[in-house]
Amino acid sequence: MHFFQHKDGVLYCEEVPVEAIAREVETPFYLYSYRTLVRHFQAFDAAFSDLPHLVCYSAKANSSMAVLRTFINLGSGVDVVSGGELFRALRAGADPDRIVYSGVGKREDEIGYALQEGILMFNVESYQEIHHINGIASTMGTTAPISLRVNPDIDPQTHPYIATGMKEAKFGIAIDRALEWYREAKELPHLAIKGVSCHIGSQLTEIGPFVEALKRVKELVTRLGNQGIAVEYVDLGGGLGITYHQEEPPHPQEYAHAIIAEARDLPCTFIFEPGRVIVGNAGILVTRVLYTKEGEKNFVVVDAGMNDLVRPTLYGSYQEIVSVKVKKGDEMVADMVGPICESGDFLARDRLMPRFEPGDLVAVMSAGAYGFVMSSNYNSRPRVPEVLVKDDAFHLIREREQYADLIRGEHIPAFLEK
Repeated sequence: MHFFQHKDGVLYCEEVPVEAIAREVETPFYLYSYRTLVRHFQAFDAAFSDLPHLVCYSAKANSSMAVLRTFINLGSGVDVVSGGELFRALRAGADPDRIVYSGVGKREDEIGYALQEGILMFNVESYQEIHHINGIASTMGTTAPISLRVNPDIDPQTHPYIATGMKEAKFGIAIDRALEWYREAKELPHLAIKGVSCHIGSQLTEIGPFVEALKRVKELVTRLGNQGIAVEYVDLGGGLGITYHQEEPPHPQEYAHAIIAEARDLPCTFIFEPGRVIVGNAGILVTRVLYTKEGEKNFVVVDAGMNDLVRPTLYGSYQEIVSVKVKKGDEMVADMVGPICESGDFLARDRLMPRFEPGDLVAVMSAGAYGFVMSSNYNSRPRVPEVLVKDDAFHLIREREQYADLIRGEHIPAFLEK
């Protein structure tokens, strides 16, 4: 459940009318509900109360400092995939000992930064990375805590771009080779084996793939124990989906029940890395209609584009389109498109929607995850602000970029001067 509701025909975020925020910050902008963030995190965390666990919120879903701080205040750790996300997490107040670092392409400076800060562990994704981290830790005179991210070759039944646990994926190492790599890592003097990691994909709407992956991880943990390699943590990643349109993903309690039933006999602390399931439906993108074009094909042109929300263009994904003020009367089938000079710039295609008019405010729902974090300055468009509502007040948590921000750090070499 989220706290975006129409009251007397007007869309509210908690106790604040969305149109009042639009008057202050102008459009487009991202809008998040604090109550929803808290409710979703606590629902996920509480579902695993019978299992030793640590929730490490996946920063890649939404790395806003205010969002990170919200979850950190609730006891969350953070899953990061870059030096920048690590920097954000630390600045937001995360305990380094509750940070896990994933990702296939960790640079030397990023690894050194994480070692210096004392993170909980690296989720290592390749043979070369094992030795690279050992070498950096040796140079720094320290020991690097690691787990190996294993690839269980499970079909997560999701969009191929966000399926990460099959043998064709760039992520992780083949689970049938993991034992020999763990043996080798055990012999390296500047590595400390902490756990096993697994993440099979994003926006999963079935429990079966999660359970099957855990079964394979359990077999590996048993074999490691037989080799004298103790495993303290089992990191099952994230991936639980949300409802965008007609999906019926399992509730976190249902997911937790299945995982706990399979995990009870493992004497480990479990790490979960939820992202979308917590923030996805806690945010919307608010945009304003600029023009309408009616003919053989109808278009509603708004001031937000694919540079602001790329999911419809990139994945062909569905984002619900809601009028901020309830519109009664005629509807039409139209494309909702933005100002970007690309035919792929759309927020909805061939969608039945109200007959919008210039000036109308539109809410693009379920935009809290993979929204602003994937935005860009394409067509030299400043990135939009982010706003957080708590109860009856709203807070600007990221200012709108200005034109001067677009050229910050750029330089024209002297030979080009007249």
